[in-house]
Amino acid sequence: MRFSRLAWMLAATLVVTGCNSRPAIPVNEKQALVMESSMLAAGITAEKPDFSLPEGRPTASSTIYNERDSAVAVHYRYYWYDEKGLEVQPLEVPKTIIVPAKGQVTVTAISSFYGARKVRLYLYL
Repeated sequence: MRFSRLAWMLAATLVVTGCNSRPAIPVNEKQALVMESSMLAAGITAEKPDFSLPEGRPTASSTIYNERDSAVAVHYRYYWYDEKGLEVQPLEVPKTIIVPAKGQVTVTAISSFYGARKVRLYLYL
């Protein structure tokens, strides 16, 4: 009987402790742009996304550069995070853009979730 009472008290303590913790995934400035290694090999570089709130709408944009003599198709997806660093659902659909030879393009996205406060851009071939 003592063992079950002790186990019950321990379980209740763990549940209360778990309720007080706030999960968060830190998204810092160094993690705002993620590119697969194949991007650099293809001559593609990019700026970290600029985050802004025009009229309260979370907006991000980034410029992608192509150093090569031929156009490159780049796939990308913006990931949005709330103020605690938790990913906002639903995820955006991946998009594709053609970056012209020796050129640049700017990719912009507007989150449908007004509570988004951070963004990450993922680029891949």
